[in-house]
Amino acid sequence: MLRHEDNERLVRVGPDQPAGKLFRRYWHPALLSSELAKKDGTPVKIRILCEDLVAFRDTNGKVGLVDAYCPHRRAPMFYGRNEECGLRCIYHGWKFDVNGQCVDQPTEIDDRLKENIQIKSYPSYENGGVIWIYMGPKEHMPLPPRYEWMKAPESHRFVSKVEQQSNYLQALEGGLDTAHVSHLHNDRIDDPAQLVIRDPAPRIEVYPTEYGYIYTSTRTSGDNQQYIRIYHYLMPFQQMRPNLFNLFGHGELEEIPTIRGHIWVPIDDEHTTVYNWIYTYDDSIAFTPEYIEKEEAHYGRGADDYIPGTFKLKRNPSNNHMIDRHAQKMGSATGITGLNTQDCAIQEGMGPIVDRSKEQLGNSDKAIIMMRRLMSDAITTVEEGKNPKGRDPETHAVRPHELIIDEDKTWQEIINNELEEKW
Repeated sequence: MLRHEDNERLVRVGPDQPAGKLFRRYWHPALLSSELAKKDGTPVKIRILCEDLVAFRDTNGKVGLVDAYCPHRRAPMFYGRNEECGLRCIYHGWKFDVNGQCVDQPTEIDDRLKENIQIKSYPSYENGGVIWIYMGPKEHMPLPPRYEWMKAPESHRFVSKVEQQSNYLQALEGGLDTAHVSHLHNDRIDDPAQLVIRDPAPRIEVYPTEYGYIYTSTRTSGDNQQYIRIYHYLMPFQQMRPNLFNLFGHGELEEIPTIRGHIWVPIDDEHTTVYNWIYTYDDSIAFTPEYIEKEEAHYGRGADDYIPGTFKLKRNPSNNHMIDRHAQKMGSATGITGLNTQDCAIQEGMGPIVDRSKEQLGNSDKAIIMMRRLMSDAITTVEEGKNPKGRDPETHAVRPHELIIDEDKTWQEIINNELEEKW
């Protein structure tokens, strides 16, 4: 459990809050590149870390991330005209480039006035099909991230996103909680031979690193063997996991072995954008559109699962995530369609912000406890005027792994360079 005041330090993400100041020392996904597909195209509203912004791609293809409101009279910049390397407010025609500099003021008789006018703007960086943002002090800006999934070619990589009605922390904790896979995601409770169902109480170990930690789950898999998954937690809110084996099969490899993960970016204190990325384990097989749609639908993020024109799911708290009680009686643990929809149902069902002073933790919560400790320490580090862990892209060159080995062996004995990036 956490004391109320400790919980508040972790969950509040505004610019003047302890966690908000911490998160502003990192680069974060702001939107997908596909949302700004065209030069001089339609601007996009975004909300991140309790701030409202507008994103646009200019004539030269550069991305601007600026305040949602014009500094003149606070008119909405979303309605602005994106033209000739700038976004022009339609109220009085003030125009701003991607760096926030005012470059035209047609209503002003003194042409020099614009030289001293800026709209709030943030640095952007585009890689991996994602537009990233840095919202912290310029003197503390780290180098942009270089995670392995960003380096895989577009043919071997895919990123989607979902907006979720909960604080980021309970979503992140759900992603780091490997024990729940055997229960929440069991859609065939009459088949105890499934790989992650055979042993529903994994042994969790956590190994701190410069970027966060490695954590492992070990399950007995039968025939004197053990099934071990090796994950990464990368500060402040990213998880990497292996998908080499069919988790709900009987020990066979996946058709296309992949590596997957999530980044849980706070929209504000009570909403989160989840970026879901996947890339192939090696370069032998590229993704097809059919494979991606099949996988996304399996997780509850297929083309038909979204409310049209949004990144919100049709299955949401307003309709109890369309839980099917008959399916639940007939063999699904949840009666909810989609693995990630099942996650959302639990995380959103907890309420906007969890009161962690009321929880009772167990042995399976080691990874969650360690994450909270790292985040709390990082907040203190920033308050002391220093920079937190996990900002150096040199430490991002990792990948997860999983294996089935004899019970008398350890994964450290077996593994070689499988935890190092290959792309």
